[in-house]
Amino acid sequence: MEEQLHYSIRTDLALEAQEMNVKDDPSSSDRDGVEVHENKKNDITITYVTVDEAGAERIGKKPGHYVTLESLAIRKQDKELQENLAETMSVQLRKLMEACGIKDMDRGLIVGLGNHNVTPDALGPLVTEDVYVTSHLFELHPETVAEGWRPVSAVTPGVMGVTGIETSNMVHGIIKEIKPDFVLVIDALASRSINRINATIQLSDTGIHPGSGVGNKRKEISRETYGIPVISIGVPTVVDAVTITSDTIDYVLKHFGREWREKDRPSNALSPALNPFERKTLTEEDHPDDEQSQAVMGMFGQLAAHEKKQLIKEVLTPLGHNLMVTPKEVDSFIKDMACVIAAGINGALHSGVEDGRLESY
Repeated sequence: MEEQLHYSIRTDLALEAQEMNVKDDPSSSDRDGVEVHENKKNDITITYVTVDEAGAERIGKKPGHYVTLESLAIRKQDKELQENLAETMSVQLRKLMEACGIKDMDRGLIVGLGNHNVTPDALGPLVTEDVYVTSHLFELHPETVAEGWRPVSAVTPGVMGVTGIETSNMVHGIIKEIKPDFVLVIDALASRSINRINATIQLSDTGIHPGSGVGNKRKEISRETYGIPVISIGVPTVVDAVTITSDTIDYVLKHFGREWREKDRPSNALSPALNPFERKTLTEEDHPDDEQSQAVMGMFGQLAAHEKKQLIKEVLTPLGHNLMVTPKEVDSFIKDMACVIAAGINGALHSGVEDGRLESY
């Protein structure tokens, strides 16, 4: 019965998969096959997640290295923060390329996955429009190419629903024809956290499954498939309605939990004013105990987290409301994110390009 009630939260981020695993099993540690290290730079949180075979089985992500950059640069529409994010991405992508054995003059293929006509899924195609494509110059006018540049090609294969062709088959045919030394693939992802939508970039050496962001996994694009290094760059642009509904209920419970905690605080205790606009972000510490949860939500408050999500899914799906949701500002967010990622790629691939430079777009 427990297994039937289990609802698997949809996320393409290895960091979130590890966070959920630790939350479900607090006794787990880095020794269980997943190593996590975090640091901050220029208001950017950089998290390194390394997954081995044991960890892959535990969190459901392929073995490999994942680098997650978290920043509010896109949401704030702050150009300086966006340049810092692009520069940081260049540095991290270059390190990942070196770890994969990619050399300075190796020929690269950039693949922008997604549907140009669907804004939350248009990230890949938009990035390919802004990256520096140079392969034709090396072939036709090599004398015009200065030092610090490498041959790079770019392609937007579209989606199977439009082309009728498996995306990985199209990429495989292109690889056989132009014979690149490595592939960079860009795609939109799904997150289980509203806070990470359009605020996170994940770099990985494990490849990618086209369509995974909307639960429509296709044949993977990876080193195992093509025999050359494949580095994926993904940005969560959507979150499913089950997660939003569950998180909203969770926030309500935490709000009441904080109210109860403040109410029980001794009158002479030092505490901040209860101005709702000055409150700190709700945390797990604010979650009420089982008795308080039941007082607020009745029987629903007694359910475990995965049981709540399963119940919400069972209610929403027959009604046709189990949607993939994206912010209303997605148009500008996607354009800015595409610009940042393209600048990060250009800086990583070509030493002749200044890291984080956005002026050319």
